[in-house]
Amino acid sequence: MLHEVNFLSYNQRDQVQGWIYVPACKPRGIVQIIHGFGEHSRRYLHMIAHFVEAGYIVSADDHVGHGKTAMVSGVWGDWGDKGCHTMMEDEHQLKMITQEKYPDLPYFLFGHSMGSFITRDFIAKYGDELAGATICGTAGIFRGAHETAKKIKQAIDEGKGEESDPTFTNELMGWMCERCGTISIGNEWICADPYVQKDHAEDPFDAFTKPTSNRSLYDFTQMMACIEGTQWAQKVPVQLPIYNIGGDQDPVGEYGKGIYEVSNWLVETGHDVQTKVYSGYRHEIHNYSQIKDEVEQGILDFMDSHL
Repeated sequence: MLHEVNFLSYNQRDQVQGWIYVPACKPRGIVQIIHGFGEHSRRYLHMIAHFVEAGYIVSADDHVGHGKTAMVSGVWGDWGDKGCHTMMEDEHQLKMITQEKYPDLPYFLFGHSMGSFITRDFIAKYGDELAGATICGTAGIFRGAHETAKKIKQAIDEGKGEESDPTFTNELMGWMCERCGTISIGNEWICADPYVQKDHAEDPFDAFTKPTSNRSLYDFTQMMACIEGTQWAQKVPVQLPIYNIGGDQDPVGEYGKGIYEVSNWLVETGHDVQTKVYSGYRHEIHNYSQIKDEVEQGILDFMDSHL
């Protein structure tokens, strides 16, 4: 069964477009997939199918400024004017909609890339509502974000918040192909498979190649500032199990360093966190044909152990 849902965003402007995928069996639990910067939730169909086949209801949406939500609103690359928690509050709204239809089931989150940042923001506020959370392709201290944020804030103060300055995007993300050899598309950092790169680049629902407004880039930096260090980890309920995964050739995670940085913040504050780093793989470990079944099964095993 498939439910298509929509709801008013926290930004009070957009109608967020979402989907709830239901297995044709008695469900064991619910997992909500939170996608990353510039992409959309249907890029996770392989994972969704795997989870549904394993008996989990899967809920997912397209963030404001992204995917079908942007197609419906006509607004790409701008997340509204309600600040850096907008997407996190939208994800909580989707959770409530899903639980209204399917109450009393263990509820998990899976967030990739920016989705992992949103997940970390979510569990700091609503973590006691969850049975567990998986963060994938996450970052510790995001390189250059604090310095670039100051420049973006100055542009916003000058009245340029709704404009898009590619200089800021380049400062935040332009370095990510530094270990990728010959660059032809510019997204090679996500995965070494050229077919994944091509699919990502040519996807009409993909916002990655569209300009992002200065105020949204600023919100991106502030989202990350909210989830740094033990001061963030202390807000996460100690009883919440967390699974932290990524690739050691992922620039977002500083080639493994940032992944362990996040796990160490959690361990230092008394949390139960499992960490798995896949050697030789870039950002989208779930899109490598060699390991995607293993990656997804690892997430399932984590959730199964905390039902």
